[in-house]
Amino acid sequence: MSSAAPVAVRRDPQHGYLGGVCAGFAARVGIDPLLIRIGFIAAVALGGVAIPLYALAWVLIPAEGPERPSVQRLLTRSDTWLVAAGMGCLTAAGLLLLRAWDVWFVDDRFLWPAVIAATGGALIWRQSQTAPERVAERARLPRQTVNRATAGAALVVGGALIFLYVNDALAPARDVVLPVLVILVAVAIILAPWWIRLVRGLADERDARIRSQERAEVAAHLHDSVLQTLALVQKRADDPREVAALARRQERELRAWLNNTRPSGEVTLASALEAAAAEVEADHHVPIDVVTVGDGPLDERAAALVAAAREALVNASKFAGPEPISLYAEVADDRAEVFVRDRGPGFAVDDVPSDRRGVRDSIVGRMERHGGRATVHSTPGHGTEVELVIEP
Repeated sequence: MSSAAPVAVRRDPQHGYLGGVCAGFAARVGIDPLLIRIGFIAAVALGGVAIPLYALAWVLIPAEGPERPSVQRLLTRSDTWLVAAGMGCLTAAGLLLLRAWDVWFVDDRFLWPAVIAATGGALIWRQSQTAPERVAERARLPRQTVNRATAGAALVVGGALIFLYVNDALAPARDVVLPVLVILVAVAIILAPWWIRLVRGLADERDARIRSQERAEVAAHLHDSVLQTLALVQKRADDPREVAALARRQERELRAWLNNTRPSGEVTLASALEAAAAEVEADHHVPIDVVTVGDGPLDERAAALVAAAREALVNASKFAGPEPISLYAEVADDRAEVFVRDRGPGFAVDDVPSDRRGVRDSIVGRMERHGGRATVHSTPGHGTEVELVIEP
């Protein structure tokens, strides 16, 4: 009968105060973790050897359960400041231990600059591990990430400057840098008024150029559309229906230009419905009021919806008389609804002859072939409403 394999030591971060090293050893031996902790504290008091041993055990011994390696976890966890502070404390502990062993280069002039630099280095390395690799994503780094990296760089530079200062290494540089800084400040004070005036002048010139371009654009549009329409109105003043159609077309174009809700050249469901309504209005000289709520791409099903709505508008313009026709469209997610209403004489849907295929094929049949539905609501003497729906 084979003996069971020995159980490896595992850290227990769930029941530990730092890395779970003492809790892991206690669980392996089968004693109270407090006894192991007392032993570590005694070792620290006697000579400090336990501090680097604990740090090595934290890094090398895996944790209980699925967990990333300790180094990677320290470099990628969210509490960055705790990681940096811990690195600074470990550096201080290690250097204090070396000083206790009378290592010649470890004194206060080296100890505290090294601790500050180690803390800043931990911040920088932590951010470099979590920063995105692609340049496009680096441009969208959170402000906290940038602040932490900046603080880390400041700590590293500060630690280096403190080290140089306490070792009297900055005196020669001070004699060279201080006169240069004084001269630069004096030149900046002299040139500041001209520089501020230049910046303000460039900003004013840019604003004036933008306003001039906007005025030129408005003038060009008024000449190409409004003034041309007014000239046509003067020539056709004896035809009220033609004048009304021109005025409505110009009104629609002017509203679309003022709103400027769509990129130039983009064809959407709402723009296709407006274009179909404008075409029917121009061909049949019947006013059509178009209201659209929401918008969506003009795919195959949406194109079928536009074609059916156009056919409904054509039928209404032929049989509803001179009364205005309304088209209301509502688009939300993958669902689109279009309602075409008129105030004409109406008709009985069941009395439509079988050879009249305008409603049956061009509206109802087209919608059914593309997974939608069409419903005609009409009563003699009360007008007609055509409901068109496409759903997911």
